[in-house]
Amino acid sequence: MPHAFFDWLTFSSIWGYSLPRMRTNRQPTAPSSEPPFPYRPVFTLDAFTQHLNGRRDRARERVKYHVARGRLKVVARGVYAVVPPGRSPASYYPDRYLVAAAVRPDALLSHHAALELLGAAHSDWNVCTAFTARRRQPLQLNGVKVVFVPDPAPLARSERLRTSGTRSLDREGVTLRVTGPERTLLDGFRQPRLTGGLGELVESAAGFGVLDLDLLLDLLALYGHRVLWAAAGWFLERFHERFFVDDRYLRKLESHRPKSKHYLPRGSRRGGVLVPRWNLVLPTSVVRPGEPGAAE
Repeated sequence: MPHAFFDWLTFSSIWGYSLPRMRTNRQPTAPSSEPPFPYRPVFTLDAFTQHLNGRRDRARERVKYHVARGRLKVVARGVYAVVPPGRSPASYYPDRYLVAAAVRPDALLSHHAALELLGAAHSDWNVCTAFTARRRQPLQLNGVKVVFVPDPAPLARSERLRTSGTRSLDREGVTLRVTGPERTLLDGFRQPRLTGGLGELVESAAGFGVLDLDLLLDLLALYGHRVLWAAAGWFLERFHERFFVDDRYLRKLESHRPKSKHYLPRGSRRGGVLVPRWNLVLPTSVVRPGEPGAAE
């Protein structure tokens, strides 16, 4: 995290006003080159305290001063957002993705949030999901719930594995980590409810510009779930022309399908359509009429 932001927060107000004189031997001043806006639109008290070499009382005092003057907004306990000039704290709502990244620096934006950040989401949704190594209670942001979910067990063994299939995106000067198209597709099949449902996942993922089929195979091998091999196979068979998938690739996925039929989403037992090639029973709403291999 750039130190200039916390220097700015420590020694000056957001828009050029000086803080009250402190009882010290010298009065600190912000450098003349200090930018008018901070580098971090959202930050935590813990991060600010760390910048002050563990001086939590001083960090709390500074934050309290700016909150009282409407220059910072309390997002959650220990989480603050910088209020843009000309806005009131009551009417300003910070970016959900930046909040997730500030609360959990290891956050990997995932599921429907990933679909949104990748520009593929078919519809808006009021849940923002991020993988993290440490659990935390969800946050409520003006009707949006920010949910933190544990890393998938097969990928949690190392940082290299947990970031497999992710990419970096810039948002308001902050670097976010988000699952890429291939991993978002598989994570969506693992937990369809976090993508807004299976229908939303399929319709959104069909809008990806490209899929790295070799990377998809690597991720499937890491996860090691037969249902995921089958779900990916069904999806790619349906959109084989769009993603340039040949039947040899599909046969490779088919060789890993479950030995008996499985319901997707898992736990659903009411009706559905059996797709024998993949041993999947899928909701009627996501299977096209006359789709190859589908049987009531």
